[in-house]
Amino acid sequence: MKIVKVTPQAATPEAIAPFGTLIEPGEDGTPFGPADAPLQLTGGTPRLYIMRLPNRGLVVKSITRHSKVTQCLAATMGREWFVCLAAPVDPDAPEKPDPEKIACFRIGGDVALALKRGTWHAGPYFAAPEQDFLNLELADTNIVDHDTVRLDTEYGFAFEIVP
Repeated sequence: MKIVKVTPQAATPEAIAPFGTLIEPGEDGTPFGPADAPLQLTGGTPRLYIMRLPNRGLVVKSITRHSKVTQCLAATMGREWFVCLAAPVDPDAPEKPDPEKIACFRIGGDVALALKRGTWHAGPYFAAPEQDFLNLELADTNIVDHDTVRLDTEYGFAFEIVP
């Protein structure tokens, strides 16, 4: 298996736009606008929870998508984290991501990431021994709406994130 080293690019609203919305802090009372994430959570019961993840290293061997729902992630401890993304083409089609179009990002600990429906994602990855994340999806997303492609077995490579 080939290991492709990748240095994550800084997440900006413009860089994240093909994949979703980078939600940055704003003034309370600001009306809904382009800096907000359009959520699609009508297919079931929304679930907002804090997931505690152990450090799994920085090697990305697979990538996943949820075709029926948007998903939002945010670090709760203010630490930066990493995610690799591939833009959705048609969330309703049985597509696989183009490995050449997977981009890796450094996400600040003071922002949230809202993924478009069908966005392929790998992560969160991080350097700390463990990290907590707010996760907004549907109650059964990981049971009924979870497509995964193994980069290592299907494409013969994995990404290694080099901070």
